[in-house]
Amino acid sequence: MAKLIILGAGESGVGAALLGKQQGYEVFVSDGGPIKDIYKHELTAHAIEFEESQHSWERILAADEIVKSPGIPEKSEVMKKIRATNISVISEIELAWRYSKDAKIIAITGSNGKSTTTALTYHIFHNAGLPVAMVGNIGISYAKQVATDPQEYYVIEISSFQLDDIKDFRPHVAILLNITPDHLDRYNYKMEHYVASKFRIAMNQVAGDYFIYCKDDPEIMNYLKNHSIHSTLIPFTIMEPLKEGGSMTNDQINITVNGDTEIVSMYDLALKGKHNIYNSMAAGIAGRTMNIRKEKIRESLASFKSLEHRMEFVATVRGVDFINDSKATNVNSVWFALESIENRPIILIMGGVDKGNDYSAIRELVKERVKAIICLGVDNQPIQDALGKEVATMISTSSMEDAVKAAFQQSNKGDVVLLSPACASFDLFKNYEDRGRKFKEVVREL
Repeated sequence: MAKLIILGAGESGVGAALLGKQQGYEVFVSDGGPIKDIYKHELTAHAIEFEESQHSWERILAADEIVKSPGIPEKSEVMKKIRATNISVISEIELAWRYSKDAKIIAITGSNGKSTTTALTYHIFHNAGLPVAMVGNIGISYAKQVATDPQEYYVIEISSFQLDDIKDFRPHVAILLNITPDHLDRYNYKMEHYVASKFRIAMNQVAGDYFIYCKDDPEIMNYLKNHSIHSTLIPFTIMEPLKEGGSMTNDQINITVNGDTEIVSMYDLALKGKHNIYNSMAAGIAGRTMNIRKEKIRESLASFKSLEHRMEFVATVRGVDFINDSKATNVNSVWFALESIENRPIILIMGGVDKGNDYSAIRELVKERVKAIICLGVDNQPIQDALGKEVATMISTSSMEDAVKAAFQQSNKGDVVLLSPACASFDLFKNYEDRGRKFKEVVREL
């Protein structure tokens, strides 16, 4: 019986363990930190051995194959020891794909908009009556879905970390939304390494597959100039008309696949803002590659409800709107958030664990649209240094209660208080969901 070691017992690790057990592997789960009770119960219920807050080296290094959690960096002690051996290391995405090759896979990556586009694509497929699951970085893990409730279609949100450890994973449709600096600490601060990681989504594709990409993204276009993709390329753009792909004329979105065009009015889209035109185009093209009827796509693009923690309206308090964009963990996401709020003064709550952010990308928009910045985090200095001169008021806080109260004090009727942190959340919160929920709780108590 082949020995499968799972490193990390989060959603993806536990999903990989369930699938490994189901497929007849001898499975052992090892996590260097504590394991959440919910996952411990799941592993115990399936009689899967595990350890927490330690690594049993002898057992790990006797593995036939290792599934690595996307959260474990290559420079960690555990990965250095494993890389010194010849043991195969794969991601949970790779393991899940092995046992779902007959399904149609629609995989979505990009620095920003992944979750929204994944949820929107799933909404289109689900509305069309197809047997589809939404998995990956959103919802349950791909491996757990394959193990417990296999489907004919999978719409998968995939991060660069998950792509780093694929070998044969091949999506029928790959979507690359954009590439902006993010997680560079994991890529030796080299943008070209991060770009190459994102493009791994298409590395095993063949002629009958589709690669859907943003023609307006300079990093994507630069890479395509120097590298070949073997699948059918379908671009989308808002800058010029296209014979094939997604484009705009006046206020209409045109989605053309195999010469057949679907037209959707920009005003009918459920999601507003320029970035969501891109997301809607990408999802619409994915639907057309799978021959989903045009009216179903049009109807789905109009009826979609946005995600929790992504430009989520929370409440209006004394004429001030509060918006939760806790999922904005990089500077570019904040740019999109600011860009989508027009003609209203913004009080911006931002800060957290800085991943080496370059705030210059949002300087102009901050100057133009933000009247106050409320810093929320353990180290707010980088934000103060970069954006202090662009706003009349900057206040440092170290709890969500203080941040929301300070923002409310700075606001007037008609203003928007926007939580869009640009940073990871691990200094004060468990994750971005915890941060977003705390924001909503405090706002509702005002």
